[in-house]
Amino acid sequence: MNLAPLSSDFFGYENQLSDREKAALAALRHYLETEVKPVVNEHWAAASFPHEIVKGLAAHDVYRYGWEETRPFENSAVFRGFVALELARIDASVATLVGVQNGLAMGSIHVCGSAEQRAEWLPKLAAGELVGAFGLTEPLSGSDSAQGLNTTATRDGDEWVINGEKRWIGNATFSDITIIWAKDTADNQVKGFIVPTSTPGYVATKIENKQSLRIVQNADIVLTDVRVPESLRLAHANSFKDTAKVLRLTRAEVAWAAVGNSIGAYEAALAYTKQRIQFGKPIAGHQLVQDLLVKSIGNITASLGMVIRVSQMLDEGTQRDEHSALAKGFTTSRMRETVAWCREALGGNGIVLEYDVARHFADAEALYSYEGTREMNTLIVGRALTGLAAFV
Repeated sequence: MNLAPLSSDFFGYENQLSDREKAALAALRHYLETEVKPVVNEHWAAASFPHEIVKGLAAHDVYRYGWEETRPFENSAVFRGFVALELARIDASVATLVGVQNGLAMGSIHVCGSAEQRAEWLPKLAAGELVGAFGLTEPLSGSDSAQGLNTTATRDGDEWVINGEKRWIGNATFSDITIIWAKDTADNQVKGFIVPTSTPGYVATKIENKQSLRIVQNADIVLTDVRVPESLRLAHANSFKDTAKVLRLTRAEVAWAAVGNSIGAYEAALAYTKQRIQFGKPIAGHQLVQDLLVKSIGNITASLGMVIRVSQMLDEGTQRDEHSALAKGFTTSRMRETVAWCREALGGNGIVLEYDVARHFADAEALYSYEGTREMNTLIVGRALTGLAAFV
């Protein structure tokens, strides 16, 4: 299948992909356009999740395009970024599903699990036979997770007893396993655990009344004397530094998704303005509307160049925390501007779901905040620039 160029890829960045990668991206794009896009507005309005897409996405190998520090992948990191972009271009909630499954849940096992744990869990997650979630954020701990976790894990013979609460956990209302991060009461260090959601004492409750990423099934989780065997403790997760390795990789993926969400809004706005007639001609032919479109494509093009370089650095083994932090903070800020300009281009119709821009506009707020707020990413970059930490 040939990869038709995106009108939003103004500098033709997709040409950097290999022919095999272009074919895989074209097949994914066709599936998303024909099977996913027609249902997302309905599910967004109902705050429901189209469960059939879990296996549909698995058929396109999207859960196999993991983010890992130590082993080169058959596909480049740039290609894996374009996958995240393509998902978010259609719907940011779908991109979040894959980001949680692939980047956070599978990424935790990739980076911090033993060979046995990787062999047991990753094939089932990659095939969409199991759904994973990632439990780090808590009701009272978000940006300060490195020190502020209140969830505890206590060794009891060959088992661990976990107690605590988690919040904003994507996929968690229907996940089969959740990676739970908790402080070891013996050494006060953060450890990771693969927790089957059928374990007694594990309760997940859907967070209602969200106005962003409404398709994502976020949950509050309560863990009461949840017992997991030592075999389900991530073997190489011994402190928050190991948790941060996972976040570094997925932060770059969120930056790509922010570009995709911007593109989704831009493409919808461009199509609308070419069709909407005012003062005797399409509004795309008016100077002020063209100004909005040009500013939008400028943000998209600049952001795309940044995330491509960050992914190239990942392949080269030179990407550091401050690189992915700058990419995430910059692209989500530009995304916020872009979706606002696109909403403006539609006038009153910009707040109507059927024109798609409203969904991208609302979803931008969640992408702007999760996986590191702009302020936290600013401080990570600021520390790298000055050598001085200014977190508190």
